[in-house]
Amino acid sequence: MGVVAELVLVRHGQSLANVAFPAADAEGLLEAEVSGRDAEVPLTELGEQQAAALGEWLGQLPEGERPQVVITSPYLRARETWRLAAEASGVELPAPTTDDRLVDRLLGDLEMLTRAAVAQRFPDEARRRSDAGEYRYAPPNGESFADIEVRLGAFLDDLNRDHDGERVIVVAHDAVVLMMRAVIEKLDWDGVVAAERAAGNVRNASLSRFVAVDGRLELAYYNSVDHLPQG
Repeated sequence: MGVVAELVLVRHGQSLANVAFPAADAEGLLEAEVSGRDAEVPLTELGEQQAAALGEWLGQLPEGERPQVVITSPYLRARETWRLAAEASGVELPAPTTDDRLVDRLLGDLEMLTRAAVAQRFPDEARRRSDAGEYRYAPPNGESFADIEVRLGAFLDDLNRDHDGERVIVVAHDAVVLMMRAVIEKLDWDGVVAAERAAGNVRNASLSRFVAVDGRLELAYYNSVDHLPQG
């Protein structure tokens, strides 16, 4: 079986939900200042700037190190991150495709709800989550981290088969970046938790890079924001 030469995972730039939900949760509010479907949440102005910085980083890469394949989540914030990055790069980059297996964690009936709203409308969820454990817990009509690992495993198998020896960039979500480590490095849930504890939450517009070594992917760096403006 083949293997891609390089896989760079990018989390989308800051989205409106990334700002609105922490603010609402901090105040215990039932509503956040964002509405609509999760798939349609836009970037903030900072998120757009982060996407442009990603593009500048891409534009500075030697031609032989630029991505040959680009695949994004179908969600607006991921597609816009790549669009703005490609525009800012100043170089010719591949046209992106999307893959539904790269969507953010599906929260089902809890989608776009604040913590207070979940507690009010679904009072049994805290107990269900505790009983199932973080890895196996799935919100009503949603998915667990175990489910994400399965879909990403299938995605990676197809990616390695279809793009053997090519440089690939994926623009997606924090859950995708984190659980791709589980798939590639064969981490159990304790290993995933340890990886997140060591590097922190997956940051907006961060880069996580895997390279092929002796026929398998190895982590080169994770959750890097060195390419983003500091301050």
